[in-house]
Amino acid sequence: MSEKGILVVFSGPSGSGKDTVLNELVKADSNVKVSVSMTTREKRDGEIDGVHYYFVTREYFEKKISENSMLEYAEYAKNYYGTPAEPVDEMLSQGKSVILKIEVQGAEQIRNRYDDVISIFLMPPSLRVLEQRLRGRGTEDEETIQHRLFIAKEEIRKAYDYDYVVINESIESAVADIEAILCAEKCKIERNKKTVSEVINNV
Repeated sequence: MSEKGILVVFSGPSGSGKDTVLNELVKADSNVKVSVSMTTREKRDGEIDGVHYYFVTREYFEKKISENSMLEYAEYAKNYYGTPAEPVDEMLSQGKSVILKIEVQGAEQIRNRYDDVISIFLMPPSLRVLEQRLRGRGTEDEETIQHRLFIAKEEIRKAYDYDYVVINESIESAVADIEAILCAEKCKIERNKKTVSEVINNV
């Protein structure tokens, strides 16, 4: 089987359950890792460097950009956010499946850097269910909820650009679908040509 890990771009609208699904996926499969993003914003109470984010200075982040060491990055509210390449490449070389939880805008940057990246879009069963989940949080006013629903519809249109769509009917089913995708990808001939050649040549 392929020794190199699989790189996965993982996107979905706010309220689709990305964090919950990924948390359960990592618990279920020790070979799956979620990439940690880097940011220049201040660390908040309870956040741990290297777990929630890599917290760095603006000068350090811009140095990484100049060295082409960021897989993708963007600037929001005067702070940089992005994915450093080194930890991702290291985990891939160890045979780990590495998931980048990323907005749809950043997915294209990743595709331009890695030919063999796969992409998964996490969808709610319907906009009605998504609205129920957003309201269930109880943390946002009506205007914010309506704005999130508008953005969600626009993001869902981008699902056509992804390799796979997973419908989050339940956490268990979504995790099982992603595990099945990763299993199938590991078995693709493109990832196993070396193994086939070694068998043929009795290596």
